[in-house]
Amino acid sequence: MIQNLSGWVGYLIFLIISTAVFALFSLGLNLQWGFTGLINFGHVAFMTVGAYTTVLLTLHGVPLIVAALAGAGAAALLGLIIGLSTLRLRQDYLAIVTIGVSELLRLVVNNQDLPTGNGFTPGSFGVQGYPLPLASFDPTLLTRLGMIALLTFVVGVCYWRLGKWVKNRQGNTLPAQKQKQDKKSSLRLVLGILAAGLILVLYLAAAIALYNYTSYANAGLMLISVLVLALVFWRLEVLVRSPWGRVLKAIREDEDVATALGKNVFWYKLQALMLGGAIAGVSGALLAWQLTTIYPDNFQPQITFDAWTMVILGGAGNNVGTLLGAVIYWAYDAITRFALPAIFPLDEARLGAFRIMVIGLILMLLMLWRPQGILGKKEELTLGK
Repeated sequence: MIQNLSGWVGYLIFLIISTAVFALFSLGLNLQWGFTGLINFGHVAFMTVGAYTTVLLTLHGVPLIVAALAGAGAAALLGLIIGLSTLRLRQDYLAIVTIGVSELLRLVVNNQDLPTGNGFTPGSFGVQGYPLPLASFDPTLLTRLGMIALLTFVVGVCYWRLGKWVKNRQGNTLPAQKQKQDKKSSLRLVLGILAAGLILVLYLAAAIALYNYTSYANAGLMLISVLVLALVFWRLEVLVRSPWGRVLKAIREDEDVATALGKNVFWYKLQALMLGGAIAGVSGALLAWQLTTIYPDNFQPQITFDAWTMVILGGAGNNVGTLLGAVIYWAYDAITRFALPAIFPLDEARLGAFRIMVIGLILMLLMLWRPQGILGKKEELTLGK
């Protein structure tokens, strides 16, 4: 019984880290596309740069935090280079250039020798043996309780935001609209209860892992991932509600209007591309620490389209929606990983393709039902404008 519980806690920790990493990655894409209207089909390039910069620097003795910040800076620099060459052109060119750059980077890393500290190693062999955060950390009981308290604070904020969303009501409505509003309130309540239950289960698993810290290798990384995600989400929420964020939305809706109001559209686009790239670079560092060994094939174009799936599912231009999209995506991944083999007797390769096909079907149905995503606003759709 205890062994089974330990296995489930370990798996839930893996899901928490994966969800946090890809939610962070998708937040960068949401800033670029959802808020600014920049179509980026090569977002994984920023993750690649962030991951490799971080691990290669740590192999040369650079502290982990400094290396991760350098990885974010290198990813932002890549955004600067791409932006300077494409943002004055039509958005189609940005989409083409970004997917080309992402594949170019992956192939270069795969075919070049990388400086790994003890000489050069072929990129196709992967990079391994790099330092990991809190790997040899052995916290005291007081420290473990402090870590649980930090996690509890983040979860408490989540419950507070969830409660505000469930209770959110519009002002005075007409009688004809009241019935529709009541249906929305009931749906919010049901979704809120489900979300609260899921958060509670994940919180309990995380608290168990932190309390029994030495029994779970990724407990420290889990806490770091959640805290980084919470910090980035908080600052992004502040930014997109600031005058800077309102300019980005104006550019997304109509560049000519923003230009007529005296805004430097090119400069704002460049800032959004660089900041979104930096966020993806941080997610690359977290992914590298989770994998413990990275190969070029870990950064396939599929990763970018996974992020697009998360943003579209949750709703473009909505940071909470992006987090929801990441949770739904990884919940789907976990459920189908166990359920589908029992229903469809397929080999592993075909089963993987079938799972991708099913999520594509889900997206098609969502586009028919709610093209703006679960939490998105229909008037803020940007794709196809």
